[in-house]
Amino acid sequence: MTGYPTIRLTAIDTTDVRGLADFYRELLGYRYRPGDEPPTGGPDNADWLVLQDGAGADRLAFQEVERLERTTWPSHDVPMQMHLDLTVADRDELERQRGRAEALGAALIMDRTDDPDVPLYVLADPSGHPFCILVW
Repeated sequence: MTGYPTIRLTAIDTTDVRGLADFYRELLGYRYRPGDEPPTGGPDNADWLVLQDGAGADRLAFQEVERLERTTWPSHDVPMQMHLDLTVADRDELERQRGRAEALGAALIMDRTDDPDVPLYVLADPSGHPFCILVW
């Protein structure tokens, strides 16, 4: 047994990737991952951006979606929406952690283990919130 998966970063869906990334960058004092900075000229077509903490660790990511209903929390009509990316060291650990997650009540949503660069599983926690376990 090698332990537990670790959180790689938190990915948040949004219809305005740059706007939401800028909000959290300012709020938390994070910086863009190298290469994710705003373009100096021309359009900004970012559909995935990552923010890093002061030590250079990836902390938050923002991914574009076409439509996102604003949460009505604390009412449950439209719940909060985000997911976690959990990393493991290799494919054997990926399989072990998938088994652990399912034993704890998670359900498999998607199997993308055929991806040679970043094999992953998308699972839903017992409340239905999606999260990924991936080799990184």
